[in-house]
Amino acid sequence: MGFEYLKPGVILSSLIFALIGVVVFWVCFVIIDKLTPYDLWAEIVEKQNKALALVVAAMCLGISIIVAAAIH
Repeated sequence: MGFEYLKPGVILSSLIFALIGVVVFWVCFVIIDKLTPYDLWAEIVEKQNKALALVVAAMCLGISIIVAAAIH
């Protein structure tokens, strides 16, 4: 068993890729929010639309899987 995952270069690159993944996810979510005809946050939080919350959660998981596969 080696400790190659504890090298500073590996840790730094992992942090950079994680930051890139979060930024790409956030940009994709903002784009999808702008494309929808209503405000997703107000619809979910204020009107308690659970069906829309489930759809947005599934969309978030899908985007996350795509970003993770692209970074991997």
